Amino acid sequence: MEKSIKSSAINYGLYLGGALSLITIAIWFIDINLMANMWLGIGLLLAIIAFGVVSTAKSKSIQGGFLTFKEAFSSYFFTTAIGIAISLLVSMILFNFVDPDAAKEIQQITVERTITMMEGFGAPSEAVAEAVEKIESENQYSIVNTLKGLAWSCLFQAIIGLIVALIMKKSNPDA
Repeated sequence: MEKSIKSSAINYGLYLGGALSLITIAIWFIDINLMANMWLGIGLLLAIIAFGVVSTAKSKSIQGGFLTFKEAFSSYFFTTAIGIAISLLVSMILFNFVDPDAAKEIQQITVERTITMMEGFGAPSEAVAEAVEKIESENQYSIVNTLKGLAWSCLFQAIIGLIVALIMKKSNPDA
């Protein structure tokens, strides 16, 4: 991957990480209940994908409209991985060191929403109790769980990145 493409992808990743971190801090400051909002999560996921696509399009324009599959995938993946890593690091610091009580509050909100959702789907009470026990036994902001979250997020973004790379690649007929 050419240096200008790499630096562009890194810059977009830093912008994404900054934006996600600011959103997390704003939510923490404004209304912690939003941390367990499914629609906000979907909106953030779409924003992450959009940043990756914009980064890939920028790489394509840097290359004069041509981009190999590898360059397209790398541009997308570097952007999203850097952004997600920064965001998870900020969340881990915020909810483990700055305000650990907020992490407990988010956990309680998650338990309540899980119970409501599972009961709405008619889940047996044993399954609801098991899910609640699992949520209550884990610190979602621990280092191990943060690294697991990063790994799963990167895997998901790699799959999306493959699709984006297939769409965005364009071979140079003169090369």
